[in-house]
Amino acid sequence: MAKLSVVILNWNGKVFLERFLPTLIKTLPEYAEVVICDNASTDDSVAFMKKNYPYIRLLQNGRNEGFARGYNLALQQIDAKYYCLLNSDIEVTENWIEPIIEQMDSQETLAAVQPKLLSYDKRDEFEYSGASGGYIDKYGYPFCRGRVFGNIEKDYGQYDDIADIFWASGAALFIRSEVYRTMGGLDGDFFAHMEEIDFCWRIKNVGYSVKVNPQSVVYHIGGGTLPKNNSMKTFLNFRNSLYLLIKNLPDERLAKTLILRFFLDQVAAFSFLLQGHFKDFVAVYKAIFKFATTYKHFYNKRNTIPKIAFRDCYPKSVVFTHYIKRKTKFNGKYFS
Repeated sequence: MAKLSVVILNWNGKVFLERFLPTLIKTLPEYAEVVICDNASTDDSVAFMKKNYPYIRLLQNGRNEGFARGYNLALQQIDAKYYCLLNSDIEVTENWIEPIIEQMDSQETLAAVQPKLLSYDKRDEFEYSGASGGYIDKYGYPFCRGRVFGNIEKDYGQYDDIADIFWASGAALFIRSEVYRTMGGLDGDFFAHMEEIDFCWRIKNVGYSVKVNPQSVVYHIGGGTLPKNNSMKTFLNFRNSLYLLIKNLPDERLAKTLILRFFLDQVAAFSFLLQGHFKDFVAVYKAIFKFATTYKHFYNKRNTIPKIAFRDCYPKSVVFTHYIKRKTKFNGKYFS
């Protein structure tokens, strides 16, 4: 059994495997392994792996299961103390593993950790999908240290402290395997996007902590599967953020929060329309409709565990703070 399994869920990512696997392999400590799980790629990813890396374990899903189910199927077949879920479009750096594993070894209640995510193309900037740690406001809108909505900061070392965060990015996510299995893994109904936020919310509800460790640095291309301006991504983000709320909000907050979210999402939809993004405008309403038709299914996923993690949400509206008060930076406690 490896101490750490770095697991890449690949879908049509041969170009990324060619580019980034050699560096990843060179940086592995002796206690770590790489596993590739192919999510029914239609390029020649599988043939490439079998020809060039026959010594790397290759798992194959029979169809594209999405991020959540794809990883769940893969991790059921992997025996390790820790998992690292790593996107195929990430370039790792020297010593990116050791600081996080040492930290997790020393803190038994630490269940998930992410490294600092920087942009592959603009290497002095944070990367959208996780930056230096994720947070969420009381209405379910996510943001990061280093990235608030579309405002992305340059990295000057201003967020280089190890910090408690609300969610760790699924682009490079270290997880204690025992916790992953106990919590039932990622929620496959999310398909892709925000399933890591749901997972982190659930593990925080049972008393585990989630942190960012910027001593570990990786560079992320982002949009390797769905481009940033893709309307399918808009649909998944809006739908899944509503799923987050219905699963994890305290009972006394649920109804009024969903009502307010409905109005906030109308604002977002018409903002897309005014910007000429008609497909994104439609995607928001598709997300609301899909949520309405699956409400009962997700309501039934609520459990009796106290929703203690809600106290760690940003207690105000990040939409109001950013767009009305014009605050663009969040340091983990305060906006500026």
